[in-house]
Amino acid sequence: MSTLKKYLKQSATYKLYLHFESYFKDILSTTGNIVQLSIHILKCILKCEINFKELLLQCDRFGVSSLPITLSIVGMTSIIVASQVAHEMVKQGGGNFVGMLMTILIVREVGVIMSGFAITSMIGSSLASELATMRVTEQVDAIDVLGVDSVRYLFVPRVLSGIIMMPFVVILASVVGVLLGAFTSNLFANLSYRAYFDSAWLGLYMKDLWVSILKSAVFGGTIALISCTCGFFASGGAKGVGLATTKAVVWSFIAIVIWDMVFAILFFF
Repeated sequence: MSTLKKYLKQSATYKLYLHFESYFKDILSTTGNIVQLSIHILKCILKCEINFKELLLQCDRFGVSSLPITLSIVGMTSIIVASQVAHEMVKQGGGNFVGMLMTILIVREVGVIMSGFAITSMIGSSLASELATMRVTEQVDAIDVLGVDSVRYLFVPRVLSGIIMMPFVVILASVVGVLLGAFTSNLFANLSYRAYFDSAWLGLYMKDLWVSILKSAVFGGTIALISCTCGFFASGGAKGVGLATTKAVVWSFIAIVIWDMVFAILFFF
């Protein structure tokens, strides 16, 4: 019997089981940490225990520093979509609806999703690696020893900056996306700018704008919260920093897609 157990533990199936078991435990542990820290952060915000100087620094980092990569990704995505959609719609006699289609697509989805992915790649990974380095070099422990609430000091400004700045980034990225969509439609399909912008407002309502702003605020807070949590609980030296950063990016991507699905179900179905 002991020999059978020995062979079973050496099998690929058993190793795969251990891998999934470890992954499932990690999911539960990280989710629990995120919920626990969310409650702590909310209490700090309600009590107005906010370091406003640090908040301004993080807002600059989250909003201004991320603009080049965000505008580039949203802009190029809009160009790619418009170059393929505009030509076909004009050919099929639907040129008067190109502006409407591009505007709805960018405002509802492309502007928010691509901005979220861009900010996760640049800012989220930076937040995770920063807090992970502080953890493995015992700087977080030093903050706790000094009697300072490490969650209030490290998390609150970063999460608030994500909630505050993400909508502004998304609005600017969406405007750039719509304008580049018009330029591309004119270049590839010879669609006039007037025809594009006349139709841009046909299917766009205030509801779309408010949902996009709300969604972007949720995305920003989620990216900052997940990234900081993964970095905060890092361990194992330099390797742990790398793993925490990777985990933060992957979890943020998944969370963005899940939140997007929730918003689509709640507001558009």
